[in-house]
Amino acid sequence: MNEEEKLRQKLDDELDMMSFNRLHELGNQAIKEGAIAGHGFRNGQYEILQDGEAKLMTPEEAQQYLEELIRNS
Repeated sequence: MNEEEKLRQKLDDELDMMSFNRLHELGNQAIKEGAIAGHGFRNGQYEILQDGEAKLMTPEEAQQYLEELIRNS
């Protein structure tokens, strides 16, 4: 792996971490507001516990879903 590829990988990793942190913050906020019971990663998907069921979605879908829940609560 050359230096450019290493730098690209490092940037990708940092972006992934920022996205994970944002998703985690949104999930915690939704819990505080009583919109969901729990959240987290499971088998490469993001799981949201709500109304007695587990909803699995991509991290991107989960972020949009949580943002909408928070906006409407």
